[in-house]
Amino acid sequence: MAVTAGPAMASRQLEPELARQLFFEGAAVVVLGVPEGTEFGIDYSTWAVGPRFRGVKMIPPGVHFLHCSAGRAGGGRETGPRTGFFLSLQRREVRVLRWDAASEAVGPGPPAPGEAAAFRENLREMDRFLGPYPYESLKKWVSLTSFISEAAMQKLQPESGQICAFSEVLPVAAGRHTRDRAEQRLPPFDTECRSYAEGMARLPQMKPKAGTQIRFTELPKQTYPSGATPEEITRHSMDLSYALEKVINQRYASQPLDLLAELQFAFVCFLIGNVYDAFEHWKRLLNILCRSENAIGKYRDLYINLISVLYHQLSEIPADFFVDIVSQDNFLTSTLQVLLRLYVQCCC
Repeated sequence: MAVTAGPAMASRQLEPELARQLFFEGAAVVVLGVPEGTEFGIDYSTWAVGPRFRGVKMIPPGVHFLHCSAGRAGGGRETGPRTGFFLSLQRREVRVLRWDAASEAVGPGPPAPGEAAAFRENLREMDRFLGPYPYESLKKWVSLTSFISEAAMQKLQPESGQICAFSEVLPVAAGRHTRDRAEQRLPPFDTECRSYAEGMARLPQMKPKAGTQIRFTELPKQTYPSGATPEEITRHSMDLSYALEKVINQRYASQPLDLLAELQFAFVCFLIGNVYDAFEHWKRLLNILCRSENAIGKYRDLYINLISVLYHQLSEIPADFFVDIVSQDNFLTSTLQVLLRLYVQCCC
């Protein structure tokens, strides 16, 4: 659906008086230079950009996720990888963003002095170029981000400010020339490759580009304390409360409930931002939370709210998605069964 913005779009969703109030009291995001055919979205809604698109109006205050995918030459429905970022908007705020042709993404950029104020004053004239915020999906968005505050957003968002579906990576060591590959014990490029595994082994080691990674909490690879006895290793491998305490103490010792913000952040980055690494982090963090028997009694508020968070998250994913991806190791079924069993035991 092309975004051609105008009062008529708002009136189909909201009463005229309410729409007028939201227009003046809500926030607005002005986006300049986005090419026609780009896929642009805010929160849970996405559109194909039309010729008059200049942004979104009537945005409720709070944390939002803007995302876009560049259109491909020649038209058609195919688009590039999705790129996005979280931002926090205040009542009546106007945020000015620009399209970066080099990265094919929307970014904040340094605003010109008085630019946002000028757009605010001329908002009436901009009305026909701004699409209304999709209030029909607001309840869904709020339920998926109920714990993500501006502070949590700033902690987790990459230093670059951009969340990309495909991570930017760089080679750990140079490998363009034969001598470079020889130093890494890699065969020359022209050597025949006899299997897929051998081909993968020949690829140079890569690392994420600095500043582009989502700053998730580092989850412990070892779930038991150093020097633990075999009995303790078994106990801590069955009950992951020790691992959960390590996670909480890294960032969330003063407010354990904020851990749910990270769980929601990872889920949104995967579901809307198409970041598979975020899905892997969500799975690992959820596994620790669901298998921490002793922690359920200690962090009762955390677990009461976890049930609510999971209810809203799982209701947004098609059933066949989990059949295709998760059922390989029965992750979701087994993990939630453990959580419910432990939760019932602790509460009864």
